[in-house]
Amino acid sequence: MAHISRKELKTDEFQDTLTHGAEFLGTHKKLIWQVGIVVVVAVCAVFAWRSYSGRQNARASAAFAAAMKLYDAHVVPPGQSPPPGGISYPNDETKYSAAEKAMGPVAEKFPHTRYGSMARYYAGVSLDRLGRYPDAVNWLLPMAGRGNGQLQSLAKFELAHVYDHMGKSGPALALYQQLANKPTVFVPKPLVLLALGDHYLAQKNTRQAAQYYQQVKSEFPNTGLADQADQRLEMIGKS
Repeated sequence: MAHISRKELKTDEFQDTLTHGAEFLGTHKKLIWQVGIVVVVAVCAVFAWRSYSGRQNARASAAFAAAMKLYDAHVVPPGQSPPPGGISYPNDETKYSAAEKAMGPVAEKFPHTRYGSMARYYAGVSLDRLGRYPDAVNWLLPMAGRGNGQLQSLAKFELAHVYDHMGKSGPALALYQQLANKPTVFVPKPLVLLALGDHYLAQKNTRQAAQYYQQVKSEFPNTGLADQADQRLEMIGKS
């Protein structure tokens, strides 16, 4: 029997590999082209989406910034000089009406961007300031149920205020309790406790209100919110 060297064996294995590879390419040429096309399409789709998303974010940012200028505008009563170079309105009603009309389209046009979500929040706040509480709920409720944790907490906090204004104590209290149990950077616990005190104070339940104000003072001393709680306690004679 002829002896086959290791070198010859490796050479044969290499040639076999090339042969099988060529046979595979020939047999599955159509499949390989299809897979390649799918990969190219997927890469192009990802690139297109990122490009589109970037443009949407840029447009949303600019639109939100323009609307925010109206929300932050000065209120200058008749007879007083407005600040130079800034937007001003004669009263809060005119200001918040303009802000809501500007924020609403931003939220609707860019719903999947952070700026669109912030516009939705400020549209709700503006409607709250205008006393249009059912409209404010329509803006805030979807945002309070899902989305970014920080913005979601802001929406819940504002929605609780709206419910308080509408006399819906149960839903308002439920939202305050959720926020107190899970505070965020945007809605910290002392702010929620102060709001809970205000919630009960509005219902003439001064005993319960005082408990929350005292909690703010004891758990968060030497803060601006503790000072506010102290002022409320003095007002109801519980300091």
